[in-house]
Amino acid sequence: MLYDEAIKQIGYAVKLLDENSKELDKVNNAIMKARDIITELMVSLDMEQGGEFATRMFAVYQWFSEQLIQANLKKETQPLRQVKDMMSEIREAWNQIAGKTNVEGSDGRSGVNIAG
Repeated sequence: MLYDEAIKQIGYAVKLLDENSKELDKVNNAIMKARDIITELMVSLDMEQGGEFATRMFAVYQWFSEQLIQANLKKETQPLRQVKDMMSEIREAWNQIAGKTNVEGSDGRSGVNIAG
């Protein structure tokens, strides 16, 4: 849900900028909401249990945040589009992982579907 809302907010900011909207306060608010969500994703990482994966995701989220700041300052859509596209890819990957982990084995226990 966090990914969906961040993607939605970034898309809204891009739409306003593409339309040359004079409502820059709405652009700012949308970008700041997306940035707040990314901050929430960062603080939710379990760095102890997540190991290298958590460290790398933290770096990705940090980069997203920096791109949003620059896009907001310069009112440019390119960094927004890039973050939105990458977040969409990560969201899709999480959706696929979630679908594979909900497979029940023949013994009735839940497990990971490694068959692909």
